[in-house]
Amino acid sequence: MRKLVGAIYLLYSALVFFVLMVVVCPFIILATTFLKEKSGKKVSFIFLKFWAWGFSLFTFLWFTSNGKSEVDTSKSYIYVGNHSSFLDAVAIVISIPQAFSPLGKIEMLKVPVFGWIYKRLVVVIDRSSRESRDHSVAELRKDLADGQSILIFPEGTMNKTSKPLTPFFDGAFRLAIETQTPVLPFAIMNSKKHLPRTDPLMLNPGIINTRFGTAIEVKGLVAEDLEMLKEKTYNSILALLNPVSQ
Repeated sequence: MRKLVGAIYLLYSALVFFVLMVVVCPFIILATTFLKEKSGKKVSFIFLKFWAWGFSLFTFLWFTSNGKSEVDTSKSYIYVGNHSSFLDAVAIVISIPQAFSPLGKIEMLKVPVFGWIYKRLVVVIDRSSRESRDHSVAELRKDLADGQSILIFPEGTMNKTSKPLTPFFDGAFRLAIETQTPVLPFAIMNSKKHLPRTDPLMLNPGIINTRFGTAIEVKGLVAEDLEMLKEKTYNSILALLNPVSQ
């Protein structure tokens, strides 16, 4: 019975997800086509937030955040956090208080409707291609130089293990040092509990909370400091995920 209810709820939630995507898709296409890149993304994120809040309202999956008010939105950051569920996409759109360019895998372009929006707002990477990786880094550099924030999941892919975090890749931290952009750690709580990657039929309503840490300044850091910065960020996110500190 639990599986049957879960299947119905999953199908309903997927329908809400795509119907709302169809509603906002034309506006995002218009914004990114006729406005300058930075302005187009800012306008697009207004519609993305409409989609995310609508999804939250109709599926009874509530998204809250802590520490968002302390983020200085006049600055650009490299947002880094954990990734363990498809619900993370909704969580970051609702929680992050400024427009940003996320780094995302190329496979998501195949998702109907969502893929059309994805290719206009996400810096796409094919990790199997060196050329694609280099191009993605160049695009992220360009966005940072233009004063935009970016988002990278440093685990590289969705965490399917029982551990709270898997080892981080170097990319986000190398980029932070090279561009002297502060790293802003965040932790998405309970998204795996409400939509397990390995068993989507266990989707269940409830609260998904995003917690923001203190920005980690990188001014003056050099390439040799990469491992230190990576470890510091890893420990910061791990502390945010620690149930004892909630």
